Amino acid sequence: MDIIHTPSYEALSQEVANYIAKQVRSNPNVVLGLATGSTPTGMYKHLLEDHIVNKTSYRNVVTFNLDEYIGMHKLDSNSYYAFMEKHLFQHIDIQKEKIFIPDGLAVQLENECKSYEEKLNTYGPIDIQVLGLGENGHIGFNEPGTPFNSKTHVVELTDSTRKANARFFPNPVDVPTHALTMGIDSIMRAKEIILLVAGKNKAKALEQLVYGVVSESFPASVLKKHPCVKIYAESTVLEQSSIIA
Repeated sequence: MDIIHTPSYEALSQEVANYIAKQVRSNPNVVLGLATGSTPTGMYKHLLEDHIVNKTSYRNVVTFNLDEYIGMHKLDSNSYYAFMEKHLFQHIDIQKEKIFIPDGLAVQLENECKSYEEKLNTYGPIDIQVLGLGENGHIGFNEPGTPFNSKTHVVELTDSTRKANARFFPNPVDVPTHALTMGIDSIMRAKEIILLVAGKNKAKALEQLVYGVVSESFPASVLKKHPCVKIYAESTVLEQSSIIA
């Protein structure tokens, strides 16, 4: 794993966006694995700026999102589909049929999971998978205890994850209890993984990732087994840890 120290969240977002935009320009058919939440929003902002200034085209790009809440319509403002539309998709020239996000309203959730894996196998492997780091080590919605060989599956969200996501909802009780998520094995099949770590509250999690053992009790630890992982960490995280980057 390579740890890349960035002086600020803005610098982290700009650097990662520059890297991804460069890959899109060099490989117009690139397959991107995308994440949601507060950490990647800056990256998406800079990707949009690049799209406008440098005319980087996403017409042939394929994207897969990590997860979606169960029971939430994609047009709900709190859905991850709506998040991606707001922050990226509606502003670029990507083809809608090349955007893949799990369907949280699927009648047969197990069939939806199998279908998503089939799409990953058809269009994949993912060239670049973007991840965030949960305080408890979760990646995607793969909570502690998730088997490393897991594929796309239904997950019950932990109290800590629901609490962390409550800031996105008008009322904490509105945070869904379950989600569909790409599994750890699904994530690890990507050719390259970019982990974004921002905010001093992620310092302990990053320390455990770097210095801890590989264990299903800390899902992100599996990244140590991947041949190509770049960790972009902002200074506020590193200042709160013993990590030297």
